[in-house]
Amino acid sequence: MELVFATNNLHKLSEVQELIGESFSIKSLKDIEFSEEIPEDHNTIEENATQKAFYIYDRFKLNCFADDTGLEIESLEGRPGVYSARYAGPDCSFDDNMDKVLQEMRGHTNRAARFRTVISLVIDGKERKFEGVVEGDITEKIAGTKGFGYDAIFKPQGYDQTFAEMPLSEKNTISHRARAVAKLSGYLSLLAE
Repeated sequence: MELVFATNNLHKLSEVQELIGESFSIKSLKDIEFSEEIPEDHNTIEENATQKAFYIYDRFKLNCFADDTGLEIESLEGRPGVYSARYAGPDCSFDDNMDKVLQEMRGHTNRAARFRTVISLVIDGKERKFEGVVEGDITEKIAGTKGFGYDAIFKPQGYDQTFAEMPLSEKNTISHRARAVAKLSGYLSLLAE
């Protein structure tokens, strides 16, 4: 079965293809010759995932899925949350976002946070959602060079390393996206039977 993953993020694409395996062919937006920005202007992660998936499905009539992810920090009242990708401003980099979080976390002793991913899968116009969550803490400083987003300042519970210090194979067994994709993959396997 072919599915379009509604993302321009090549990191996410390779992570998800590795998690789903060879039973499904995952096409990128580039593969379907789509290069525009997909709108994501809702107030929740769930709504943004739905908006992105239907944006591609309605336009191309291709079965697809989209995800939205947020880093939710307890002492920042859930921020950056739905604004995680552009937390430091419209044209910010991953480093800008991490710097802003670390600055806002100065003086906070509660460093508890969680990554949450919601995937919206649209097949033949019908939607199903899958959620993955990983609990952890925000580190005091940036550590590691692998991964993307906030990986270098997020240390999952029970681990001594940030996501950015772990091999991708290890991160893929415990990450929020891995957990959501595992649910997606389980569902797709049932469809393929």
